[in-house]
Amino acid sequence: MVLALYNLALLVGLILASPLWLWKMATTRKYRVGLLERLGWLPKRLRTLSNTQRREALWVHAVSVGEVLAVSRLIAELERALPDLEIFISTTTRTGQELARDRFGAERVFYCPLDLPWAVNAWLNALRPRLFILAETEFWPNLLTGCFRRGIPVAVVNARISDRSWPRYWKLRRLWSPFLSRLTAVLAQSSVDADRLRAIGCNSASVSVAGNLKFDVRAVQEAEATLMLRAAGSGLRFVVAGSTLEGEESALLEAWPKLLAADPNLVLVLAPRHPERFAAVAALLGRSGLNWTRRSEWTADSPVILPGHIVLLDTIGELASIYSLASVAFVGGSLIPAGGHNPLEPAQFAIPIVMGPSYENFRAIVEELLAHNALCIAEKDSLAATLIELLVDRSTAEAMGARAKQVFSEQSGATARCVEALRAIVTRERQS
Repeated sequence: MVLALYNLALLVGLILASPLWLWKMATTRKYRVGLLERLGWLPKRLRTLSNTQRREALWVHAVSVGEVLAVSRLIAELERALPDLEIFISTTTRTGQELARDRFGAERVFYCPLDLPWAVNAWLNALRPRLFILAETEFWPNLLTGCFRRGIPVAVVNARISDRSWPRYWKLRRLWSPFLSRLTAVLAQSSVDADRLRAIGCNSASVSVAGNLKFDVRAVQEAEATLMLRAAGSGLRFVVAGSTLEGEESALLEAWPKLLAADPNLVLVLAPRHPERFAAVAALLGRSGLNWTRRSEWTADSPVILPGHIVLLDTIGELASIYSLASVAFVGGSLIPAGGHNPLEPAQFAIPIVMGPSYENFRAIVEELLAHNALCIAEKDSLAATLIELLVDRSTAEAMGARAKQVFSEQSGATARCVEALRAIVTRERQS
C-alpha cells in the first residue's frame, strides 16, 4: 500500500514537473548526462551483463564524490575478500560518476537508475547482484523493493541520519518502516546514528556500529596538481580552502590581504565544492584584482606560482592530495549554514584545520577532533585572525596537526568491520 501511494505521488510529481525538467534538459548539460542509464538503458559497455557465464555481481551505490571516496577502500578490500565477485558501482551525480570511473574503470561504473519500477528492474535484471550495498542513507522505495522481491540482501554502510535530516525522517517514520525493517544489515557510523536508524524502522538486530569509513580514507597517490605545485612552490606556504560554497570564497578573499601581511610567502588554493560554480568563482577572482590562475589551464610544464597568488582548483579528485601541501586548511560549507564538509582529508596529513560554526553534517567527526584540540572553529569575522594565528605560531599548528592525524588513525577500522559483515552475508546467501 505504501509503495503504491509512493508510486502514485511519484507519477503525479513527474507529470507536473515535466515541463521544468524538459526545459532544464534542453538548456543544461548536467540534466542530460547519463539520462538513458537513469531510465534503465544499459550502455554498450555493459550490455553483456546478461551473459550467464559471467561472475556473480555485487552492486555498490555511492551518491556523489564524498561517498565514492568513502567506499573506495571498502571496494578494494571487498575485491580481496571476495575475489570471485564482480563489483559494479553506481553514482547519482556527474562528479561522482567521473571520479568513480577514474578510480574503478568505466566498464563497471554507471548512473543509478531513477526510482522508477521499469528503470530499477532493468538494472537488477542485468546485474542480478548477490548483494546490494548502499553508502550512507540513499533509500529509494522501488530500488529497495526490487531487491527484496528478488531475495537480494541489502546492506547499508557508513549509515547515518544527520541532524538536518533527522526531523524529516522522524516525521515520515511510518512510511519508511516497511522498507527499512527489511534491510539485512545497517552498519552505522556512530551510536547516535544507530539509535536514530532503529527509531525510524530499522530492525534492531540488523543495526550495528561499524564506525565511519571516512576515517579509513587515504590519498593513495599524489595528484598531478600536487606534484606541480610542489615543484613550482619552493619556499612558498599554502593555505588550502576546500569544498567552499557561495559566500565563503568572498570571505576568504576579504581575509587574504591580512594573511599576506602576516606572511608574504603564502599561496591560496581555492577549491569550490561544486564544478558548476567554477565559472562563477573565476569571475569573482577576475573582479578582485588579485593575481590568480586556473588549475585547468596549466600545461605539462610546472606553472609559475608566485607569493600572493591564488590557485582556483577547478578539477575533480585532486583536493584530497593537495591538502598535504597545506600549512593550514580551511574546510568549507561551514561559514554558511550548509552543514560543513569532511575535515578528515586534511587530518590524515597532520594539517591544522579551521572550520566555520556549521558542521552538523559531520558532527561526530568534528566533535571528536575538537575534543582532542585538533581543530579550530572560526566565525566569519574571526576567520582571518584564526588562520593567521596558526600560520604564525608554527609549533601550535604542528601540534594541532599531529593531534588531528592521531584522531584519524585511532578511529580507523570501519572498513575491516564492514568487510567482515558483508562477507558473512554473502556466505550465508550462498549456503541457503
